Amino acid sequence: MVAIKAVHTLAWLSIESCVVYLLITGLAGRTDKKVGLAATVVTAETLVFAGNGFRCPLTGLARRYGAESGSVTDIYLPRWFAHNLPAIHTPLLVLMAYLHLKNLRRGQATGS
Repeated sequence: MVAIKAVHTLAWLSIESCVVYLLITGLAGRTDKKVGLAATVVTAETLVFAGNGFRCPLTGLARRYGAESGSVTDIYLPRWFAHNLPAIHTPLLVLMAYLHLKNLRRGQATGS
């Protein structure tokens, strides 16, 4: 279970860094190629999560290896935070999409 939690936490950190990057660049009015890469990572994670019935895809693996709850939502984060990640990220996803679409419409997209 330690390995599953560690992998899940590292995956979360990498995806979360993309979320933060998208928020910062969106608020700064910058939409560039790096934004496209970060958006691809976030979109892929969202599709995997949704495609798995809005459950972490590691849940089955955790259950197989004896997780008490059969869930890895208690990754190395505070339990309340991990449990509420979908509710926290939904408005952030909407905000990120809005900001970057607005930037693209205003022609503020850069090619770097």
